[in-house]
Amino acid sequence: MTEQELLQQLTRRTLFKKVGYGLGNVALMSMLSDPVMANLIQQKRTDPLAPKKPHFKAKAKSIIFLFMAGAPSQLDLFDPKPVLQKFDGDVCPDEYLKGSSFPFIRGKPKLLGTPYKFQKYGQSGQVLSELLPHLSGVSDDISVIRSMQTEQFNHAPAQLFMNTGFQIPGRPSLGSWLTYGLGSENADLPGFVVLLSGISNPDGGKSCYGSGFLPSVYQGVEFRSQGEPVLFVENPDGVTSEVRRDTLDALRDLNGIAHKNSLDPEVQTRIAQYELAYRMQSSVPELMDISKESEATKEMYGVEPGKRSFANNCLLARRLVERGTRFVQLYHRGWDHHGDSESNDIKHGLPAMAKQIDQAAAALIKDLKQRGMLDETIVVWGGEFGRTPMNEGRFGVPFPGRDHNPKAFTMFVAGGGFKPGVSYGATDDLGYSAVEDAVQVHDLNATLLHLMGLDHTRLTHKFQGRNFRLTDVHGEVLTDLVK
Repeated sequence: MTEQELLQQLTRRTLFKKVGYGLGNVALMSMLSDPVMANLIQQKRTDPLAPKKPHFKAKAKSIIFLFMAGAPSQLDLFDPKPVLQKFDGDVCPDEYLKGSSFPFIRGKPKLLGTPYKFQKYGQSGQVLSELLPHLSGVSDDISVIRSMQTEQFNHAPAQLFMNTGFQIPGRPSLGSWLTYGLGSENADLPGFVVLLSGISNPDGGKSCYGSGFLPSVYQGVEFRSQGEPVLFVENPDGVTSEVRRDTLDALRDLNGIAHKNSLDPEVQTRIAQYELAYRMQSSVPELMDISKESEATKEMYGVEPGKRSFANNCLLARRLVERGTRFVQLYHRGWDHHGDSESNDIKHGLPAMAKQIDQAAAALIKDLKQRGMLDETIVVWGGEFGRTPMNEGRFGVPFPGRDHNPKAFTMFVAGGGFKPGVSYGATDDLGYSAVEDAVQVHDLNATLLHLMGLDHTRLTHKFQGRNFRLTDVHGEVLTDLVK
């Protein structure tokens, strides 16, 4: 498109409204005078999800984030503490309580050791709980970060912080930043897909996978493992494929006219989403049909076709990245084990949740590795914060439970350029606070972007007069964890 042709699309009023006066206007004229740049601008407008070059050579092509909403207890799954076991039942020392705030603990709580056994696995000697027998089989493929910290100690803001780098709704999520920076490898599927399981949706709601101030084409698209996979994609009764195609062609032309007058990127988003939805009518049913997988694969994951389950979603995640989806996020809620009831405590509730995810999470890593995909796919597992080494004792009930703890929690990563079999960071004798190689949420996000070929300081979007980024003004790449 030439400069004259592009400018003919603008009215004088729209030009000043969208561009303004001064140096910005001069810069635009300079860009439009370059035919190559004008062509790139036009391409971006017509296909916002087209593949884009990374800042530097990437080690990974996609990410699968297994988000354990509710915050798993690191002390019962990944971080054994002999000192805590020794003083189980004793009143917590004042030094751990001074200056600390808890959502539910009151007074002087008692220490709570774990009822579960730990042992070393694999050549790496990775230490894992007996509650994770399947993950112990891939211990040499995962790297366990035991020194995670966050700034938030309530579920919704902490989930938002982990996903968007900010505790208040309105910021783009990690998946949105990735598709904004890299686009998608499959024109027939969304670049960012969300799969839900567990007792309910995450506390942070859809803002956890929203696009914030980025164009909405980059937001996460929910796929359902029960019923209609994607709502409102199928044709209504009485509407044929030919009629739908004619309707979309008319809408595309009308939206094209609207875009010429307004240059609003959301108009282009509407065009792209309508077209993607049409293509998904044929691509999604094939994707969601896990019955075509081999019996050995289905048995390895423990899937139940037609049900809403973490196992089904793990298999779907592999099928999605296999087809070029950039970012897949699984939310599995139910890890908030305060001990206010038997079903929600450390002895009964936690083992039930661990059983729901252990086999499928391990199978996902095995499956990716067997298919030669683990080297280019990052798998992340973890929740929004950790749990306390003190027993919460809410309402004086006899069930052991742990309160929220932002000072220390555990996550693990695998594949996509991460060193395998590494145990990174450490907590104090009670497992209450990270004391060695503390990792902030921004550090983890900076490292994930780095492995995807993106410099977290350069991946920015201008909004309300300044450039924003996922990691705000923080974040350091965890070089000791990267190959």
